[in-house]
Amino acid sequence: MISLQTLLDVSGSALVAISLIFLVHKNAWYWHFSNASLLPYFMLFVMTRQYMLAGLQLSYLIFGLHGLYLWRLERLRDRSSIHFNEVLWYNLGWVLTLAIFAYTVTQSDFSDSWTILQFLITSMSLVANWATTRRFLWSWYLWIIVNAGQAFLFFHLGLWAQFALPGVLAAMSVWGIVVWRAEPATLKNA
Repeated sequence: MISLQTLLDVSGSALVAISLIFLVHKNAWYWHFSNASLLPYFMLFVMTRQYMLAGLQLSYLIFGLHGLYLWRLERLRDRSSIHFNEVLWYNLGWVLTLAIFAYTVTQSDFSDSWTILQFLITSMSLVANWATTRRFLWSWYLWIIVNAGQAFLFFHLGLWAQFALPGVLAAMSVWGIVVWRAEPATLKNA
């Protein structure tokens, strides 16, 4: 019989892998699959007492809803010259996200190097996710670094689908870099 931890581990990982296929093609379904992965991941990280990573899932939900709506606003702007308050919409998700991050940091015990690694992964993930909402090419490079750190942490925790996923995600990130570089007119290379 499959354990709940394994079920959450595998289902979240599968949803993330599917989401990245859509992200490479800049398709809004990326946000739907990414958001769907958050519930199993949130439950998994709470079960394993990885509170910063659990809080990160809530931050991802904010980014996911924000990114989905932002991409819609950008599409409307590009198709019909409808303008929106870009400063507001490009930065809206940060206040709640940083509050969640601050709270989860206060709930974490920094007595071992694994928690410090979790802190670094979470911090870089927030920046990478923000860059993804803006479709910055460099977000892919940062995701590769995040994936390397995650592989070490998930191996330590015995989360085997999570451990395998960073290799898949790193390969998909390289694919994303290649595809996005081929479309320089549509990229924001900040």
